Amino acid sequence: MNNKLQLAAETRLDVGKGASRRLRREGKIPAILYGTDETPQSLTLNHNQVSKAMENQDFFSQIFTLNVADQPIQVVLKDVQHHVYKLRITHLDFMRIKATEKITMNIPLHFAGEAVCPGIKLGGILSRAMSEIEVRCLPADLPRFIEIDISAMQLNDTVHLSDLKIPANVELLSIAHGNQLVATVHLARMAEEIAVAAPVAAEGAEAGATTPAEGEKAEEKGEAKSKTTEAKPKAEGKSK
Repeated sequence: MNNKLQLAAETRLDVGKGASRRLRREGKIPAILYGTDETPQSLTLNHNQVSKAMENQDFFSQIFTLNVADQPIQVVLKDVQHHVYKLRITHLDFMRIKATEKITMNIPLHFAGEAVCPGIKLGGILSRAMSEIEVRCLPADLPRFIEIDISAMQLNDTVHLSDLKIPANVELLSIAHGNQLVATVHLARMAEEIAVAAPVAAEGAEAGATTPAEGEKAEEKGEAKSKTTEAKPKAEGKSK
């Protein structure tokens, strides 16, 4: 069980929107701790300490220790909320874990072998359709990441969920939504085609191409002219 990461937390009794706003002004983050059939606890954490912890990728996908009033509790992060436009964390959700109970987590994907990938050496690029997958397992079996070896991928080769090497005792939940594409190696032709097409379109516009509004006006004039021409013989007929 990977719990090298640790954070200190304090219990709080003053809850509500007003209390949360005061805590945030003091550089603290309101949080909630729940799970394992125990009563949920309202907590506060230091904003600077949490921001530093978030620099470690394991903070989002691994088990760590939350020291609440000097009592170590094994937890995982289940949700983090941010301010709409400020670089501020506004709320955190933690879940207690038990060694005998399975947990569901999103695990990052690591791609290895890009430096020797034949498809990339031929001018291709690696397009990542996924950056993480959802798994379920006991805490002791939780992997830090899933590695994908692309060292033998040729141009237009693909990797799907069914191609991943999932550790024993770990269930891949993401595949329940279908055998989705994870990554592919392909030539970056689309960007080149757009760059070539743009000057051609600009030259066409400069050559006197009509705008949609001008085209509509021309059509209206043409329709009006044709109607006048059709009506003229009828008027001459009546005069006779």
